[in-house]
Amino acid sequence: MQQAEIGIIGGSGLYSMPGLTEIKEINQTTPFGDPSDAYVLGTLEGRKVAFLSRHGRGHRISPTELNFRANIYGFKQLGVERILSVSAVGSLKEEHKPTDFVIPDQFVDRTRHRVDTFFGDGVVAHVSLADPVCGELAKAFAAACKQVGVVGKLGGSYLCMEGPQFSTRAESNVYRSWGMDVIGMTNLQEARLAREAEICYSTLAMVTDYDCWHTGHEDVTVDQIVAVIMQNADNAAKVLKQAVSLLPKTRSCKCGSALAHAIMTDSTKIPARTREKLGLLLDKYLGQKKAGA
Repeated sequence: MQQAEIGIIGGSGLYSMPGLTEIKEINQTTPFGDPSDAYVLGTLEGRKVAFLSRHGRGHRISPTELNFRANIYGFKQLGVERILSVSAVGSLKEEHKPTDFVIPDQFVDRTRHRVDTFFGDGVVAHVSLADPVCGELAKAFAAACKQVGVVGKLGGSYLCMEGPQFSTRAESNVYRSWGMDVIGMTNLQEARLAREAEICYSTLAMVTDYDCWHTGHEDVTVDQIVAVIMQNADNAAKVLKQAVSLLPKTRSCKCGSALAHAIMTDSTKIPARTREKLGLLLDKYLGQKKAGA
């Protein structure tokens, strides 16, 4: 039974979802370990929603320590088909000002210590990530920003860095020379795993600062970022609520069939343990595993 159709991942500053009714919490167990926190299930704008605090309530988990696989797999277990993500980012362009929102459509990876695929252990799958964000969700975010009355720029590239330290000035300037729009520490792994799980994904990137490249601004400090985050979080909650109301009941994108031509391994060669572990993803294409097989 589907317990939620839309997932919301709250980033820095957004640790709960205002407006949720009929609330209950569920602690999920996944083959990949424990998610960041309990999933908060409820109704928002007449839709069944599951909210997860990315870093845990109280902001306990650093970007590198996040169990991305458990977080996304937990949403899949609940029946979620779409994930709306919110995250704090630094701006790499003058035009993206603090308190602005950017809705990226591309990512570049600069992480080094993360597992970001469900596959391996005897099964190989290669999903397409040419367009890593669901266009339907991104447009809903953009329309919601307009209706709420906040700046929401559709399109742009998100540089995903390892952290937890902020960039050096040299790194920041290199990323600017590449044409990157914003910089953050979390969203690329979520986008990759959501695609493998055939879940639509888009993120609302909340600009908190100009990273450290901007000569007219002081170097980034946590105090400065937190102050902007709190303002952004209020607007983000309004945008999320409006975006949920705008989403059509059924999907017309290709996200829901991302694995259709991605699984390379002969089904008879997949180890039984891996086959069972990934049944939620594989059964759709390989069929239910027979009892005792």
